[in-house]
Amino acid sequence: MPDPVFFPIAETPTASEIAEWTGGTVVDGGDPAQRVTGVAPLERAGPGDLSFLDNPRYRAALEATRASVCLVATDVTVTPPDTVTVIAVDDPYTAYADVLRRLFPTAIGNAFYDRAGAVSGNADVHSDAQLEDGVSVEPGTVVGAGARIGRGTRIGANAVIGAGVHVGRDCTISANVTVQAALIGNGVIIHPGVQIGQDGFGFAMGKAGHAKVPQIGRVVIQDDVEIGSNCTIDRGANRDTVIGEGTKIDNLCQIAHNVEIGRHCVIVAQTGISGSAKLGDFVALGGQVGVIGHVTIGDGAQIAATSNVNSDVPPGARWGGTPAKPVRQWFREVTALRRLGEGKLP
Repeated sequence: MPDPVFFPIAETPTASEIAEWTGGTVVDGGDPAQRVTGVAPLERAGPGDLSFLDNPRYRAALEATRASVCLVATDVTVTPPDTVTVIAVDDPYTAYADVLRRLFPTAIGNAFYDRAGAVSGNADVHSDAQLEDGVSVEPGTVVGAGARIGRGTRIGANAVIGAGVHVGRDCTISANVTVQAALIGNGVIIHPGVQIGQDGFGFAMGKAGHAKVPQIGRVVIQDDVEIGSNCTIDRGANRDTVIGEGTKIDNLCQIAHNVEIGRHCVIVAQTGISGSAKLGDFVALGGQVGVIGHVTIGDGAQIAATSNVNSDVPPGARWGGTPAKPVRQWFREVTALRRLGEGKLP
């Protein structure tokens, strides 16, 4: 349940207002005037709370809930208590997310500056930097010469926005983030500790030593990308590192120089993507996936957690294992190895 100290509710809508927000319908017998004053999971909800059911397996929890309002899929038949107002929606979880964004706007992103739209007197903003109206800059932040920051963007404490960096509108750059050699679109959320635009790992190897190769590309982050805490995204060596529109990156991921990631990809924690690898649109990488350099993963492909990708993956494929291969082949190999270990020889 949301703590009112950390996440105060912004408004207390009625069931009919929530139905309007979500394109849903208050089911017959419900109270359109029922007001929502909080949110909670079905089993912990009380009077005034909003909850949701997105999996029929939890019907029993709905039948016992004390919530006042519940979002339920239109094609699911339920028998909730008489005290529950049901709102039928196409996708309960998406509808729930839509409502939460309205009720708890301060839970989006991580910069919580008390004076919205203000620049702290303890921030160091270069005279050549350009900040549009409504930009918030927290104490200890450094904004370099020629940087441009768009309207409504919030910069967290002790962040560093390097010289010439462009940040779009309505972004959240959290505490202790550093950004250099980067162009960032609108609506981007960057969680604490992220490092963007540092040198890629580029050396000319030789018997006398390893000569550092200057990395002269940029990082381009398109609109509505979200980057989890303590990720590192290297700038390109001789072209740009690109993160496509709508892509979501979990914590502790490494993205090397010249990597190109398509639109609406999902990259789970501790994944590492080596230099010049290319991901198409809607690619999903499970936790701790490793991708070697210069391979291509096609649109819509899915890679199972802890897999290592060392060759091109076709669009729409589902691969897993080390080295990664089609999942059916992987499962057969794992089964055969298990049987061999049990002494069940072919």
